Amino acid sequence: MSRLREPLTVLVFLLPVLVLFGAFRFLPMLGAAGLSVTDYQPGGDVEFAGAENYASLVGDDHFLASLRTTLTYAAIYVPLILVVALGTALLLHSVPWGRGFFRAALLAPYVTSLVLSGVIWKWLFEPAGLLRDPSTVLPALAVVGVWKGFGYAMLVLLAGIRNVPADCLEAAKVDGASVWQRFRHMILPSLRPAIFFVVVVETIGAFQVFDLIYVMTGGGPVRASYTLAYAVYQYGFTYVEIGKAAAAGLVLWAIVLLVSLTQRRAFERNP
Repeated sequence: MSRLREPLTVLVFLLPVLVLFGAFRFLPMLGAAGLSVTDYQPGGDVEFAGAENYASLVGDDHFLASLRTTLTYAAIYVPLILVVALGTALLLHSVPWGRGFFRAALLAPYVTSLVLSGVIWKWLFEPAGLLRDPSTVLPALAVVGVWKGFGYAMLVLLAGIRNVPADCLEAAKVDGASVWQRFRHMILPSLRPAIFFVVVVETIGAFQVFDLIYVMTGGGPVRASYTLAYAVYQYGFTYVEIGKAAAAGLVLWAIVLLVSLTQRRAFERNP
């Protein structure tokens, strides 16, 4: 009994969180999976539709375009936020004084309302017309997303940098190692777990981007910023195709899962 007491105690403390997680994560997912094989309409009868909703997505040009748009946005956003977060983390680590102030200042955009940020940046971009040009709307949205979210990634990477022994860095400096050599051979290898975490989390965020699109562009111009998450919203709340919206949401979930597993495999293969 003494061996079971500690695991049972842990389980008792975790049980409320597990119940809430299951209620607000798994049950909605199961509900969406059920709706995705129906032609449900609010206030109407529910009829089984099989794979009809999924087949309609395959033949929907707007859905396929939203997939390409989402991939393009992620390809811009993820490398950009990684570079910005890593650069600011390295700079913040090298600051000899006022680190707490600078850390709070750089984190401020992260805790700012996303809707408010989107409205302000929309005003800033208005004179240049960046949001009205299909060739610049995604980079402009990526810049706003990076400005809003790099603070969290910066803190994760900063914690990883601080795990590198200062005496080892100092010894390498005394031995004549350049700044780049110390970064390449000492800091960067120690940051692999933190970089992997940031890449996966930010990739998931990129595939789920919705708020900025809704506030700043509404999917335009000419659907140039029409992402998967925005497509799910329109299927469900504009066209009231609940089954198709649920199917699109599950497709989005499957794509995010596949990309995350691929990223994990890539990091494992390149130690």
